[in-house]
Amino acid sequence: MDTVQTWGEALLSSLQNLWLKIIAFVPELLSALLVLIIGLILASLLSKLVYELLKLTKVDVLIEKTGFPKVMKKHGIKFSLSGLLAGVIKWFILIAVLIVVADILNIPQITEFLERIVLYIPNVLVAIVILAIGLILGKAAFTVTDSSLKAAKINKHQARSVAALAKWSLIVFALLAALTQLNIASELIQILFTGIVVMLALAGGLAFGLGGKDKASKWLDSLHK
Repeated sequence: MDTVQTWGEALLSSLQNLWLKIIAFVPELLSALLVLIIGLILASLLSKLVYELLKLTKVDVLIEKTGFPKVMKKHGIKFSLSGLLAGVIKWFILIAVLIVVADILNIPQITEFLERIVLYIPNVLVAIVILAIGLILGKAAFTVTDSSLKAAKINKHQARSVAALAKWSLIVFALLAALTQLNIASELIQILFTGIVVMLALAGGLAFGLGGKDKASKWLDSLHK
């Protein structure tokens, strides 16, 4: 009888402790839910505001002229720089809100993991801006180079080839810079970039030094005039 009573008291005590913990946890849970709801609303509003502000800058029109969105659309991907930046900012706010929620619920492992993500997001934003600038400058380089060479009465196909080389050189450079900003295989990218520069230098040297020096001389004279 005493054993049964002892077990009953132990069970009752455990249930009471569990109930007290649940009661103590409810305010924290409600606070976390309130913060989460406010954060979701705030993230949605701010992302829409950023999207509309970027639309006013006409940055999407500039990117559209580079032809990159058309290429992405052929692969079934709708690309919008303003939409992409707004989306990144939205997730930045959401993750920041989740960090606060994890702190309220006292879950340090999740807090630490999310803090690492938040610290990485600015790198993503900078990488997107670098790539966008590279696309815009690449398009501008193509237009200026093509027009200049045609004005110098260079062959149309040769002019477009040189202009395309100038365009893609800038785009590739911007892509490598963006990947470096994201800390993706930084050492490999540096080696690759060095290899590309050396390859172009050797190719240009051989082209001018071997059978093409006469044509190169005529081309330079024409360009000088």
